[in-house]
Amino acid sequence: MRFPEPEPLEDHGPARIIALCNQKGGVGKTTTTINLGAAIAEFGRRVLLVDFDPQGALSVGLGRLDPRELDLTVYNLLMQRDVTVSDVLLKTDVDGLDLIPSNIDLSAAEVQLVGEVAREQMLGRALRPVMDDYDVILIDCQPSLGLLTVNALTAADGVIVPLECEFFALRGVALLMDTIQKVQERLNERLVIEGFLGTMYDPRTLHAREVLATIIDGFGDKVYGTVINRTVRFPDATVAGEPITRFDSSSAGANAYRELAKEVLARWQHSGHDV
Repeated sequence: MRFPEPEPLEDHGPARIIALCNQKGGVGKTTTTINLGAAIAEFGRRVLLVDFDPQGALSVGLGRLDPRELDLTVYNLLMQRDVTVSDVLLKTDVDGLDLIPSNIDLSAAEVQLVGEVAREQMLGRALRPVMDDYDVILIDCQPSLGLLTVNALTAADGVIVPLECEFFALRGVALLMDTIQKVQERLNERLVIEGFLGTMYDPRTLHAREVLATIIDGFGDKVYGTVINRTVRFPDATVAGEPITRFDSSSAGANAYRELAKEVLARWQHSGHDV
């Protein structure tokens, strides 16, 4: 199914916050955050990416940054009252796309947040001052279901779950769904599962086709019609510090993320969220 080109926006904000979440590593969370964000920005939306993983892969993959050399990151935003979003915000080379970076310091927050009042709401509170400046905020979560991920889910309006099209990718989904349900019930009633995204798909293999069919059988219309195929161009773009939409604009990978952006925006419009 082809989705229409999104209409231009006359006004910006308030942002719809989306957490990209899966406790399994290596399923394409960071790749999807970068490239979906860049593709949405191409359609005239203002997008903020939040690197919420202590590994800092999003920061490296988007800005050719050395996370170890950053003075201020999302960690400082969470843990220091005198640090504001504008202090940590970085512009990227992509028009309309900004970044809140991360580095290994964030791993300490998991421990330090335990003693805080309303510890699950720290990220949401920190992002509140810039909600009206953006149309979409995408949070790249770490591969775990700890307190940082719970913070992201508590701040978010929706969750996108990237799923690698191979058997082991399905094993942890029940635990993830359980965590999302608990956050919905106890911390964030507005949280919804936006959709499941098949990634690293190789249509030539029977295994990948069977796994994708299983995902569709299990989650029905919650599965995005757009599927992201496996390609060497994604790692190449990461090394270059650019989204695939800039690094190789006419590639199949770039076009897949543009289609995904159209599908995501069309779904939001259909559900009454004009982003």
